[in-house]
Amino acid sequence: MDYDVVVAGAGPAGLMLAGELGLGGARTLVVEREAETPQSRYGSMGARGINQPTAHALRLRGLLGEVERAAIWWFGANTPPPEQVDAGEEQPAVFVGHFAGIPIDAARLRPPEPGDEFLGAGLVVQADLEAILARRAAGLGVEVRRGVAVTGFEEDESGVTVHIGQDTVRCAWLVGADGGRSTVRRLAGFEFAGVDPVFTGCQAVVDIADPEKLVIGGWQDGAHGCYVVGGWADGDGPPRVHTVEYDVTPEDRDAPVTAEEVQARLRRVSGTDVTVIRVHVAGRYTDTTRQATTYRRGRVLLCGDAAHVHSPAGGQGLNLGIGDAVNLGWKLAAVARGSASDSLLDSYTTERHPIGEWVQRWSLAQTELSAARGPRADALRAILTEVFDTPDAATYVVLKIGGAWQHYELPGDHPLIGHRVPDLPLTDGSTLAEHFREGRAVLLGDTPVAEPWADRITVVTARPTGFEDQPLLAFIRPDGYLAWVGEDGLATALRTWLGQG
Repeated sequence: MDYDVVVAGAGPAGLMLAGELGLGGARTLVVEREAETPQSRYGSMGARGINQPTAHALRLRGLLGEVERAAIWWFGANTPPPEQVDAGEEQPAVFVGHFAGIPIDAARLRPPEPGDEFLGAGLVVQADLEAILARRAAGLGVEVRRGVAVTGFEEDESGVTVHIGQDTVRCAWLVGADGGRSTVRRLAGFEFAGVDPVFTGCQAVVDIADPEKLVIGGWQDGAHGCYVVGGWADGDGPPRVHTVEYDVTPEDRDAPVTAEEVQARLRRVSGTDVTVIRVHVAGRYTDTTRQATTYRRGRVLLCGDAAHVHSPAGGQGLNLGIGDAVNLGWKLAAVARGSASDSLLDSYTTERHPIGEWVQRWSLAQTELSAARGPRADALRAILTEVFDTPDAATYVVLKIGGAWQHYELPGDHPLIGHRVPDLPLTDGSTLAEHFREGRAVLLGDTPVAEPWADRITVVTARPTGFEDQPLLAFIRPDGYLAWVGEDGLATALRTWLGQG
């Protein structure tokens, strides 16, 4: 075999997956049809949201600090809660999310329950995130080829022959992380069920001759759609424009977006004669909502937008893809190394498909509410705006869109099994997350039962501070999800997730 895994696509999901595979010891090749790496900051269309599961995954791999420093906006663990803000000072609203364009103010959120962990969430330019993930993958020995694409492949019992431009390589597994119009998905024959779009969005970084004609900040409704215009957190750089037009579909998705097109769209939704004089970078999208019925067919798997597409409302797409990559990476690496059977890969669809379904439901609901027009729709939005301004509703929506609820239905009776482990401080001065940097599973506590899996487990004998005297044993998967707690059944759990010892 030339490689254990070939990954088609070098977006965030593909690069995160490549890093996880490299960390797990899998020989990995990433191919990307775009020849140039994405430009950073003002050469990018805008920012992507980082939610709690993504922040958790980045923390485990030692990347969260770098992403936080690159973010254009960050709502961090040290942000003072509402009750600590001087009541005599008028505080500007800090919006931490929205539902169908209805903003959620951080001041309305309930304080976290004791023991809850908040690692931070915010906005990062996709090009900056990709640069961080690309450096990590390269440091782990992953090869990335740009300017070439997967054009075909043949699968047999022992592997996959992949055609890449004029070259052919042999691998054990092929992963399509090549976007919503995935070539790998189409050639492999995955069923991609869903609904057709009802709107077209356009995002662009532009120069505007007369920005005073527009309302800056916040979504603005118009007769034919809506728009938002905003700057960067540091007040520098050209504005970012985002338009949404309903019952309009692009004639040619691949045609370059011109200043004239952005201007026409902005004029239609704003009702002004604003003038756009230059486009730095721009792109179109629709709210096509589809999901592969399975994420694996034989030796071919899907990850990120190749497995599911939907409206970007709520900032779920990037996070959904990162979650796919973190779930699949350690499993596929274990199978590629031969330490686990390929049946482990069946859990990938089982665990990730329901979360994709939830994202699609919330996406469809927001599209329906956003597209509705007339007095009935106006009344509904007005009522929901009032509802979302209450602590209960604001907290509920933010916890949902922030991914705090996400967990997997894993075997076991303990109520925390299947949930992400918090970054607990330990008695040796470290924190639990620091022990996941090498991509191995973690056993909190020591027992001879785990010795046959010593090459796949990091044993942590330090105790969580405050629980020094508790005889806790806990097995945590490489992706940071608790898989077993207690005394009986550890060997079964280790075989389930790590293969034979």
